[in-house]
Amino acid sequence: MSDTLLTVRVGDVMTPLSRRVTQDQINAYAEASGDHNPIHVNEEFARMVGLPGTIAHGMLDLGILTDAVARWAGGSDRVAAIGCRFSKPLLPGDTITCTGTVVEVDEEAGIAVLSLEAVSDRGDRVLTNGRAEIRLGPPRS
Repeated sequence: MSDTLLTVRVGDVMTPLSRRVTQDQINAYAEASGDHNPIHVNEEFARMVGLPGTIAHGMLDLGILTDAVARWAGGSDRVAAIGCRFSKPLLPGDTITCTGTVVEVDEEAGIAVLSLEAVSDRGDRVLTNGRAEIRLGPPRS
């Protein structure tokens, strides 16, 4: 990562990131997080409670969005804050595409603010009202 100032302007668009999510990834996330809620790992149960099948953990979706922001910003240490609303489920086999636009730059504070969202290839806005704060200066030691 560069030690120079990250230069951004209001209106700049983040390089989109698309990633296909599989049931194996969802299962691995369940193992790593300890969240074995059956809506994520048991298709029969998920259907029984009215879902179209298993769904990805919202935090897995947010992790992909965070990766997209970090790649665009030049590293994870540039991501000062991130959040979103979990709007629609992401299903195994879906491709999630994460996008963002710079909506504010505070050079004095060394922060840029991005508006973010993520959409599935089914056209569902799975993450909405996303916001990230990016550090503009050199990485902290």
